[in-house]
Amino acid sequence: MSSSMAMHRIGSSISAALFKLPKPLTPKTLKLSTLRCLSTSSSSAAPNTHYHYHRPPPPPPPPSNRWSPPNQRPPPPSPPPPQQQSTPPPDLLSLCRDGKIKEAVDFLHQVGAAAADIPTIATLIAACADQNLLDAGKRLHESLTRSRFRADVDINNRILNMYSRCGSASDARRAFDRMPDRNLESWNLLIEAYASNGQGDEGLDVFENMRKLGLRPDARTFSAVLSACAVAEAVDEAFIHFASMSDDYGIAPSVDHYLGVIDVLGKSGYLYELEEFAENLPIEPNAAVWEMVMEFARVHGDVELEDRAGELMVMLNSSRTVKAKLPSPPRKRRVTGLNMVDEKNRVVEFRLMTHTKSELEKLRQAKAKAKEQVYVPDTRYVLHDIDQEAKEQALMYHSERLAIAYGLISTPARTPLRIIKNLRICGDCHNAIKIMSRIVGRELIVRDNKRFHHFRDGACSCNDYW
Repeated sequence: MSSSMAMHRIGSSISAALFKLPKPLTPKTLKLSTLRCLSTSSSSAAPNTHYHYHRPPPPPPPPSNRWSPPNQRPPPPSPPPPQQQSTPPPDLLSLCRDGKIKEAVDFLHQVGAAAADIPTIATLIAACADQNLLDAGKRLHESLTRSRFRADVDINNRILNMYSRCGSASDARRAFDRMPDRNLESWNLLIEAYASNGQGDEGLDVFENMRKLGLRPDARTFSAVLSACAVAEAVDEAFIHFASMSDDYGIAPSVDHYLGVIDVLGKSGYLYELEEFAENLPIEPNAAVWEMVMEFARVHGDVELEDRAGELMVMLNSSRTVKAKLPSPPRKRRVTGLNMVDEKNRVVEFRLMTHTKSELEKLRQAKAKAKEQVYVPDTRYVLHDIDQEAKEQALMYHSERLAIAYGLISTPARTPLRIIKNLRICGDCHNAIKIMSRIVGRELIVRDNKRFHHFRDGACSCNDYW
């Protein structure tokens, strides 16, 4: 009994020692045990490279309609976002057809000239030449020099023609010098550019350089050379080239070449030789020959020659004799004079009697200075039956003079001023603008419906023949 009780005490003590419950943890012991565990794990355990991400709680359920008031309707569903419609790229041909030449050039300058083909480029160049858009033509030329069209001879020749028709022979020469390849048409265009813009001596120099290089001129080349001789008033040199055309190159002169010789003689003032040359032509002269003789006789004041040439012109042109017998067409509406000033990348239009106080003041100052330069208004160009003072006042309000006054105010000094006119410039405005160019010391470029007039230092490139 005693032994069994002893064994029971031993077993209970062993079970108590084996299954002894831990002491309750206090905050102090919890803190110490936590630190001790952390220090043990950090020193002995391997670093734990697994990161635990906490999943965000689920969104709250949408509000149920069973607790909403009975009269409240659920909100309508939101419309889908509008789809962004991409605008198609502009068509260069349509822009040219609509007259938006500057927009087409800007678009081509942005995307590059490689995006267009040769017919589109040719159309754009022709549009710049037709509208005398020199700045747009320069931007187009700049785009072409960075594209695959840089070495295209036909495109470069069109650029030359564009500069010539815009009245800038200097830009045409720079484009000619930058051409990688040239042909005979390139040389002809450069000579024509100098001749049409009143620089005949430069055109003759180009022809001499062309001959030194061994290029063989054609009939068009000699027509351009005769035009340059007429501008330079080089009578002897004109007859030398005219004889060389048939003797050295075997080119038979045409009516255009004979008209070129008449142009040289008329602008040089040789009226007697002019009439003798027209009468002894080896071909039958047409009405254009005697019409040119009549115009030169009128300019130089030879009334008898003007009458004789006029009679011969009427004899050769039968349509003028029967014009009075035909029923006259309805009278056309008078065309309003329009002038455009190209300044600061924009074009400003001037019509009749559209002026401001500053422009009128500028015109009065120019008129006062012009009278000091022995300028006398030619009132023959005023057809209204008014007194002399009113006629002089009417001449001052011509639209080209208003355009020049505005250009002198709004453009930098000592820079060329470009005026585009839709009608022919009158004789009094021509004389007045010559004196203005000397007073202001600037080049005044006026493009009327016939030709370019470059006014410099009191003279015009047309030599008063227009």
